[in-house]
Amino acid sequence: MNITIIDTKSANLNSVLQAIKRIDNVNVKISCDLTELEHSDKLILPGVGTASAIMDGIKDNDLYDFILNTKKDTLGICLGMQVLATRSQEVPLNSDIDFIDTLNIVPCDVIFMQKDNLTLPHMGWNTVEHDNHPLFKDIKSNTFFYFVHSYCIKDNAYTIGRCTYGQTFSAAICRDNFIGVQFHPEKSGAQGLKLLENFIKL
Repeated sequence: MNITIIDTKSANLNSVLQAIKRIDNVNVKISCDLTELEHSDKLILPGVGTASAIMDGIKDNDLYDFILNTKKDTLGICLGMQVLATRSQEVPLNSDIDFIDTLNIVPCDVIFMQKDNLTLPHMGWNTVEHDNHPLFKDIKSNTFFYFVHSYCIKDNAYTIGRCTYGQTFSAAICRDNFIGVQFHPEKSGAQGLKLLENFIKL
């Protein structure tokens, strides 16, 4: 099994790489080369930073059309999940726009989380209630995963996992061959590694 972590030049990808290396019978690399991406069995799209930075990286490295049209199973992690949405409220500083366009693979918006009396970013361990999607095979509902984010996708028709922090939001989404998780499986211990194994076995 050949896995490629898509390099958008906007994320520290090593933690995802090291997690995948712990899974048996998997070859994993980091690349933005379209030939290497085409020859991969599955793809992972991580993200750290801002929505505009990762979208710039996707476009600057000629990845936009490839990602939109790929039929390979693709896992978006954290910001990599958020850019699967239609648009995001995470606009550049001092911008006069309300949203930036993202990949529009999953028809939904990324919004700033409701703060109430809670601290943002939502950082640390929280439980995920899931719908028994194969991504969560042998992972109990309400298992803890590790989160770091201030923006979220509301619960919607494509939600397969939910978390609550001031509001209930999508912890995992799925549309066709695209899956996204808001949490960081690579930082979530044994259960996170199990989820990555499940993705590889889909």
